[in-house]
Amino acid sequence: MEPVEVICAQAMAGLPHGFLGRRGGASTGLYAGLNVGLGSEDDQAVIQENRRRAVEAVLPGAALVTLHQIHSAKAVVVETPWPDDARPHADALVTDRPGLLLGVLTADCTPVLFADMEAGVVGAAHAGWKGALGGVTDSTIAAMEKLGASRNRIVAAIGPVIARSSYEVDDGFAQRFEAADPANERFFSPGRAGHQQFDLEAYVAARLAAAGISRVEMLGLDTYADPKRFFSFRRATHRGEPGYGRQISLIGLPG
Repeated sequence: MEPVEVICAQAMAGLPHGFLGRRGGASTGLYAGLNVGLGSEDDQAVIQENRRRAVEAVLPGAALVTLHQIHSAKAVVVETPWPDDARPHADALVTDRPGLLLGVLTADCTPVLFADMEAGVVGAAHAGWKGALGGVTDSTIAAMEKLGASRNRIVAAIGPVIARSSYEVDDGFAQRFEAADPANERFFSPGRAGHQQFDLEAYVAARLAAAGISRVEMLGLDTYADPKRFFSFRRATHRGEPGYGRQISLIGLPG
């Protein structure tokens, strides 16, 4: 059996965390690999097996906590795990409780992991373009501070995300970002007529830096361009596939 691939950030060395992709999963066919998306049409028993494998690869014995993600800027504090069918509608989680493993699911959107190792506070955020523009990373930092974290100690890592070269948007999309801040123009480059290429990873990194996070690690991994390693919603759409898998990014505190 192929082992689960756990991609780690140097900024979080020694802390249980990782960005996972397709490798090491039990799903087959369209969802082949480590599909953890409860909302996909994959076999639910296989999804649960994939989620179990993900936990064992990062923090064995931990309780996995995920969300019903809605592309919002909402962050929630996790004190105890909840059942899958009672997941809150939000896009970021933070905790200071050992033995919990926070997980966000992506398939082109930006997974961001956070840690204040001195305070013992960690967080995870799902930042699609809508959540990123709305401030989901700011909400995560604020929620961590309520648990005793300090933004001048928080480190952040950005995992596999659709890259600028793969992310075509129309001019209206770009104008929405430029209306929020004219400086956002730098995250777009010219594409075909009426379209531009958007650097979501760089935008999220800039939001983190603007919020006072001094160490932001960008892994520079393109979900769209690496079908053997990552799931991608946009790639599945372009291929006319009827569904797509989701990968998970995890962080926790040892018990």
